[in-house]
Amino acid sequence: MKIVLFLLISALALAAPFLFSSYVISILILTLYVAYVGQAWNLLLGFGGQLSLGHALYTGLGSYIASNFFIKFGISPWIALVFVALFCAILGGIIGALGFRFGLSGVHFTLLTIAFAECTRLIFEHWAWFGATAGLFIPVTTDSLSLWNLRGDTNLFYYLFLGLIIISFLLCRLFVKSKLGYFARALRENEQAASSVGINVFQTKVILMALSAGMASIGGVFFAFYQNSLFPDQTFAMTKSIEIAMGSIVGGLGTLIGPILGAFILIPLGEFLSYVLGDSLIGIKLLFQGVLLLLMVLFLPKGLWPFLQKLWSEKIK
Repeated sequence: MKIVLFLLISALALAAPFLFSSYVISILILTLYVAYVGQAWNLLLGFGGQLSLGHALYTGLGSYIASNFFIKFGISPWIALVFVALFCAILGGIIGALGFRFGLSGVHFTLLTIAFAECTRLIFEHWAWFGATAGLFIPVTTDSLSLWNLRGDTNLFYYLFLGLIIISFLLCRLFVKSKLGYFARALRENEQAASSVGINVFQTKVILMALSAGMASIGGVFFAFYQNSLFPDQTFAMTKSIEIAMGSIVGGLGTLIGPILGAFILIPLGEFLSYVLGDSLIGIKLLFQGVLLLLMVLFLPKGLWPFLQKLWSEKIK
């Protein structure tokens, strides 16, 4: 049964651009993007127990740096992506080290991540080289599809993000089974107990922060070339960080399917409400996310995926 379901989902995913309109594909691209960056964020909280609400910092830096490299110097985003991932991983590790070195945890660490994201937003709003408040725009050419420069229609980006989801899922699965994955879950459950058995808590936290930040920045690179325009107040907005986090929370923290499932619930339903209501109710997506989060906390605190797994196992019995 599982194999049949997997094959059906795979066939539908591959055939989606031939079955649905460009509008539906654009929603699927946004969904896959949120699922991917949610997977990156899930490494930090879901497995490491460290709550960050500033991951828009890394997706935003990935977007701006790769875009400006392409606009100013003609450097392919594939080349820039390597630099971006390394830079954001180092930055994430430094931010983590600053917080963990002084014993910041819980809400204090969360505030630190928010502060760095907000400070970066203010810097980019006044940095003329990156367009400041006027924005940064990637040239849209009429040439034929160019995978090297990430120029193409929505179908190109759909398959790119689909591939990104598959690769990230497999890598995260390897992470879960690795020594670092076991260390992360140990300190998530009890830092003192983890430290007492010889786990370097500080080092593990910093590595998790670096991996999560670097992984998130890659999603920012691809999404920037899909959008073709960047504005600091949108790219680094805290609502972006919340959107990244919501998918994992709804789908199930500390699970590999959770961020993907959560994104496929949040994004399509949010877009559907916006389409139906239009401008009649401003902020409907944020309201929807808030209500959904409240319901999850009250009735499914572990997320939807663990609940579905439990139902499946009971059905088999």
